[in-house]
Amino acid sequence: EVRLHHWYRRAAEWHTEPVIKAIYETLSRDEARHGGAYLRYMKKALNRFGDEARAAFSKVGVLMASARRTAQALHPTNLHVSEKLFPRDTIQSRLPDPAWLEHWLDKQIQFDAAWEGKVAERILHNLSSLMDRSFASVQELNRFRKEMARATEALRPAPQTSMS
Repeated sequence: EVRLHHWYRRAAEWHTEPVIKAIYETLSRDEARHGGAYLRYMKKALNRFGDEARAAFSKVGVLMASARRTAQALHPTNLHVSEKLFPRDTIQSRLPDPAWLEHWLDKQIQFDAAWEGKVAERILHNLSSLMDRSFASVQELNRFRKEMARATEALRPAPQTSMS
């Protein structure tokens, strides 16, 4: 939702036709509301599942805030979900023109590094708020992710071995 909010905000700035501009502004606000709802869900999950939720959310946060390191924009529509169907296992790969999104972002609305930085900043801000810990960079969030992975691994019971 954070990424879509910024994509639509940038598209609204880029368009000059008033109706299209208004549509993108509405879409942007709608995605911001979705983001707020998702944050409320995340807070409930943190209260219910503790470090297990922290580990999961920090893992997704690192992925989504690290988009500058990848060739494609990171969004659930282009994340691989099925080894059996790879490489046509993403929503984006099944579009009539899978390259459309990249063209729209790079050439049309020019969603550049500065805009991508705004996405990463917002993700880090939201996760800082959720985790009661400040993350100034993806690297700091990644260190926290590793801490949470170790903490949740330590809580798992060791596998039982049978004695013959």
